[in-house]
Amino acid sequence: MNTIFLLMAQYDGQAVIPLSRVCTDYMHLTVEKFKLKCLSGEIDIPIVRLGAESQKAALGVHVQDLANYIDKQRSKALLEQNKLMNRAT
Repeated sequence: MNTIFLLMAQYDGQAVIPLSRVCTDYMHLTVEKFKLKCLSGEIDIPIVRLGAESQKAALGVHVQDLANYIDKQRSKALLEQNKLMNRAT
């Protein structure tokens, strides 16, 4: 299954998903907490600034970056599960 296609369907083909939607749907964090975690390197996903180069510009996450992040998190979870179950990786 291809994560990016599922995300494109979920977000009606939008290339950049508003930060508030990403936070609500996947991160379960406030927008401010999410931005802080991204800036500190705790969450490795780029934030896109749309529009004018100002503090008030809309923020979002590119659908490909979100798909990559979800796939990386899944890979980490699979590795942990395989270790827990004593399976060869």
